[in-house]
Amino acid sequence: VQLQASGGGLVQAGGSLRLSCAASGRTFSSNAMGWFRQAPGKEREFVAAISRKGGITDYADSVKGRFTISRDNAKSTVHLQMNSLKPEDTAVYYCAAADSTFAGRSLTSYDYWGQGTQVTVSS
Repeated sequence: VQLQASGGGLVQAGGSLRLSCAASGRTFSSNAMGWFRQAPGKEREFVAAISRKGGITDYADSVKGRFTISRDNAKSTVHLQMNSLKPEDTAVYYCAAADSTFAGRSLTSYDYWGQGTQVTVSS
């Protein structure tokens, strides 16, 4: 599975961004998907996850109520809608895929990783 993330950029606090991750290489609906982020000097952390068919989602407490993960299996794409952005959301955001129905919060549950897209939120 090859993953290509896009949609990052520079935004002011309180603004919104929509990240996208396009998958190729196998049947997209076979994979659970997730978003993670890594800020400078920090470990990569879980942001959101979605099951193969989209019926199950999970969010980190820090983004719950502000971020929404969704997927379009017909277009082999997963999205992360980010609203009410804060400076602490600044990080490189990575999409990941897992050969499972739902992979959850653990990095080690994911089998494939994209290259990341930078999100910078100014105060």
